[in-house]
Amino acid sequence: MPERQHRIHPVLLARAREFRQPQTPAEATLWASLRDRQLGGYKFRRQHPIDRFIADFCCPECHLIVEVDGDSHLAQAEYDVARTEWLSDHGYEVVRFTNREVRYQFSSVLQAILDACLRLGSSVTL
Repeated sequence: MPERQHRIHPVLLARAREFRQPQTPAEATLWASLRDRQLGGYKFRRQHPIDRFIADFCCPECHLIVEVDGDSHLAQAEYDVARTEWLSDHGYEVVRFTNREVRYQFSSVLQAILDACLRLGSSVTL
């Protein structure tokens, strides 16, 4: 059987798989509410490769990327802006939340994600 061709570079795919294991507490909390179509029936993927980037969470149906930023993102603000611009140019909307927002304003974070899905994608029934 011929080897399956991936559209994602094998190194990036392996890195995305590695990122799935050591989730931050904020990522784990958010994933528990996004997985299995729990939020409005929308399908999310975790540590999803898109070209040369890996999105924390992605809803391909809506072209929505959800990023959870920890303290390390303070030092890479310029990179995050360039990354968001590239993703926007390729049809994705990026929403960002801090670990603190996920921890202390969780219902507002989920509502913002659902609102973005409803605005960007087709309505999914449960």
